[in-house]
Amino acid sequence: MKYNKLLLVLFLFVVFGNKLWAQKKGGEQLNIVFFFVDDMGWQDTSVPFYKEKTTLNKQYYTPNMEKLAQEGVKFTQAYAAALCSPSRVSLMTGMNPARHKVTNWTLIKDKSPDPMHDEIEPPKWNVNGLSATGKDNATVFHSTLAQKLHSAGYTTIHVGKAHFGAKGTSGENPTNLGFDVNIAGHAAGGPGSYYGKYNFSADWRSPGNHTWDVPGLEKYHGQDIFLTEVLTIEANKAIEKAVDLGKPFYLYMSHYAIHAPWEKDERFYQKYINAGLSEFQATYASMIEGMDKSLGDILQQLKKLGIEENTIIVFMSDNGSPKQTPQNLPLRGHKITPYEGGIRVPMLVKWPGVSDSNTAVNDYLIVEDIFPTFLEIAGLSESEIGETDGKSFVPLIKGEAESRKRPLFWHFPHVYDELPYSVIRKGDWKLIYHHFDQSFELFNITEDISERNNLFEQEKGKAKLLAAELTAFLKDSEAQMPKFKASGKIAPYPSECFD
Repeated sequence: MKYNKLLLVLFLFVVFGNKLWAQKKGGEQLNIVFFFVDDMGWQDTSVPFYKEKTTLNKQYYTPNMEKLAQEGVKFTQAYAAALCSPSRVSLMTGMNPARHKVTNWTLIKDKSPDPMHDEIEPPKWNVNGLSATGKDNATVFHSTLAQKLHSAGYTTIHVGKAHFGAKGTSGENPTNLGFDVNIAGHAAGGPGSYYGKYNFSADWRSPGNHTWDVPGLEKYHGQDIFLTEVLTIEANKAIEKAVDLGKPFYLYMSHYAIHAPWEKDERFYQKYINAGLSEFQATYASMIEGMDKSLGDILQQLKKLGIEENTIIVFMSDNGSPKQTPQNLPLRGHKITPYEGGIRVPMLVKWPGVSDSNTAVNDYLIVEDIFPTFLEIAGLSESEIGETDGKSFVPLIKGEAESRKRPLFWHFPHVYDELPYSVIRKGDWKLIYHHFDQSFELFNITEDISERNNLFEQEKGKAKLLAAELTAFLKDSEAQMPKFKASGKIAPYPSECFD
């Protein structure tokens, strides 16, 4: 009889395991805070994500990121798409950009930011972003992370940058995409200004330009206050309201910082000037520290409300730093490029009672993994989560090693600031395929993080295998390919470029 009871207990644990992971003693579901930073490079912090401290680590000051790293897990090989809208649609849907086809940044309805190119033409991509109805032209329609969390009983809060859908489409407003609360989110991917004294608008430097105006913050207009601080104040108010409701909450704290326009945060600017930084570098550093203060203020609010131990917090950036900012050495490249500087991002996770303190995970993951991970944490079953390109990194948070055989993919069929490319990372190896001239770059990332030594000629066998796997993924996801104007033909797939 005792044996049968033991079997019953084990059976129930297996069946309801996901639900149990999402609870603590007392049966409360975990709160989830996703602190998502815009355009923050892998080294734009005092937290060292490389094997040694770099010049930028010593230049910037992010004490709250340091605290989070000490109390949680540092992911040294976290990846995003190379620019913003693709990353944001991926985390909301669990789909790779090649599949959801929001492969560039969105803003104006039916208009691509791609410039004209003499020889190559980008495909007709989903220029209008993520749709809430499936009725918008040139969009992707999919159940969103916020909708699924809402259905699971969460209060869903959006604060800051949305950039999910173009102006005049259903995806422009986060409340159409599953968020109960939207604070300051709309179609634009950057603010008109970070200054309350300028009403968070570009009108002060570009008269009549209101495209980038941050909405819903009128009570702060005319005040001497920085946007990062405003969003933090409003986020903490929203957290308190959610706690008062007695429901778990999902806070998507999506800062506009440190995206352009680069405007000094006066609270921190002068000390960087005194340290000898240039005006631009001091401005950039002050915006980083202001973002870090926001992280600290939110962590303090969780503690104040007595929910710190029942809240998981994930910190991440949406892509690498722009080319105007200091190079994120030892990485090569910048935002939009296929190199590590464009796609490798800082990431920290603290899960009280689950994640170990002051640990590092060197297994890689990618932004679409956020979708199944958060849903698993919320207690959804595999069938409720559905099929995704992403893979839950709950095991990594718990300190369990993952297989190094999983491939990651990037696809950018555009001519916006960079010619078209597709990429596969598998284990130590990374293959970059350039559509325009059908050339390849092959790097051993573990041995050559700076991507200086192209091993394509020496390792053609390895390159051919990776090209075949990349091609299979592009075909499976029905990835859109660029077209050559002279011939009218699309660019060949990577595997077609081998003898």
